[in-house]
Amino acid sequence: MYKVLKFRYFLIVLLFLGCSDTPKKKTLENASSNDVSAKKTVSNKKTILFFGNSLTAAYGLEIEEGFPNLIQRRLDSLELDYTVINSGLSGETTSGGLNRLDWVLKQEVDIFVLELGGNDGLRGIPLSRTQNNLQAIIDLVRKKNPKTKILLAGMQIPPNMGPEYTIEFRNIFPTLAKKNDIPLIPFLLEGVAGIPELNLEDGIHPTAEGQKIVAKNVWEVLETMVN
Repeated sequence: MYKVLKFRYFLIVLLFLGCSDTPKKKTLENASSNDVSAKKTVSNKKTILFFGNSLTAAYGLEIEEGFPNLIQRRLDSLELDYTVINSGLSGETTSGGLNRLDWVLKQEVDIFVLELGGNDGLRGIPLSRTQNNLQAIIDLVRKKNPKTKILLAGMQIPPNMGPEYTIEFRNIFPTLAKKNDIPLIPFLLEGVAGIPELNLEDGIHPTAEGQKIVAKNVWEVLETMVN
């Protein structure tokens, strides 16, 4: 059986990527036991932590169908000694992620996959604020453990905010990757975004089939970091 460890947060965010999300068959009541289990498992293996929003949290699906769990399956099939932790929180912005990062980093993390920014773009948050928050997250991860490898997931948004904002938003991610000398997933939703049959009715969140493509996009870069 493949397992992905998932953090719990006593927080509700009700906008855009995380709108009205209640993870299926997951309750806050069992959070404590899950966290204890997470600590025990992580202590025996290297850890990959996916830090993101509802895309990471597999909004609208069973958590097992999300791309972090599919990455865990790939690692297990290759007999690579890693435990994946799903730290996705629906509705999360870069500001919210920065605020909860200290708590997340209380454990040792070998690879930190940063998947945030989409909600910022959909809300029209100033681009400089989004970029500064992402940089602060990278800095804090490195301050906590300089040996932690960081992987940045690139994101794009629809042109609702105008072409200039849309282009500048997209450029945030390669700019940060180059500045910090970290690997980049060029576009997390490549091959999924804009394809109705690969997204839920909201047109934003991938279906189970869409999540498989997202996992492939992630693995193409992550593979070079775990071997």
